[in-house]
Amino acid sequence: MVTLIQKIYICYSLKIFNMENLLTRSISALIYAGLFLFAILFSKETYIGLITIFAGISLWEFSKIIGLKNIIPYILLLVLSIFAYKGNSTLEKTWTLFLLALSILSGIKLLINLFSEGFKKRNKFGSIIIQIEYVVLSFFFLMLLPFINNEYHPNIIIYIILIIWTNDSFAYLVGKNIGKNKLFERVSPKKTIEGFIGGLVFAIIVGGIIGKYSNEFSILNWVIIALIISVFGTLGDLIESKFKRQANVKDSGSIMPGHGGLLDRLDSLFFLAPFVYLYIHFLM
Repeated sequence: MVTLIQKIYICYSLKIFNMENLLTRSISALIYAGLFLFAILFSKETYIGLITIFAGISLWEFSKIIGLKNIIPYILLLVLSIFAYKGNSTLEKTWTLFLLALSILSGIKLLINLFSEGFKKRNKFGSIIIQIEYVVLSFFFLMLLPFINNEYHPNIIIYIILIIWTNDSFAYLVGKNIGKNKLFERVSPKKTIEGFIGGLVFAIIVGGIIGKYSNEFSILNWVIIALIISVFGTLGDLIESKFKRQANVKDSGSIMPGHGGLLDRLDSLFFLAPFVYLYIHFLM
């Protein structure tokens, strides 16, 4: 009888815990989404300001993961935020292209490291460089994403976030229900090939729908953007997972109750930003 009562108590406690955890996650997600949406729609100043704050927090979380805190990446982040605020006329096109090339090459280097075996050790200088390459430059192009010919188009970033949400949601649903083949087990054991394909397909569908009803780009361009978002968003999540695995930590932080850190929530978005920016401004 005692054993049965104990089992009932444990099951009831777990149920209450899961309900409380779900409520915490939901409230945290609503606050985060509401703040993000308000900043995007209110003005370009609030958008750039919030992204700068998010970048600073993510940089702080990442510095803890790699075990190095230095002021240089924060100074560079502030300088680039001012450039983004003043518009591309302040930062000459050649410099923008140079920083984009550097960011793209850095992303490729991170992808090579993702698929390499073992863990790479870095000295102090190398750790500062990886903070700039991985976080600062990526967030800089996230700031620039909604700007076309120096005009602010908030719908662009909203549509991109919608595609990311679609990709992540359906990757989870498809992977959970029919996923059998692991995508990258040694870095992220829960991701499956079936889930990745499911997320990709639905992201492309949503991209096509956006292209049909939006005024920014054509259907084909939104489909290609959705493809870039799905692929590089997934890779960005895997890259952050490898950094955390190297540091032997579960979450990048605890600023979002029930979700972890901001770096955990934004890893897909800021990593894909330079690649989407490249397509929109130079390949379309």
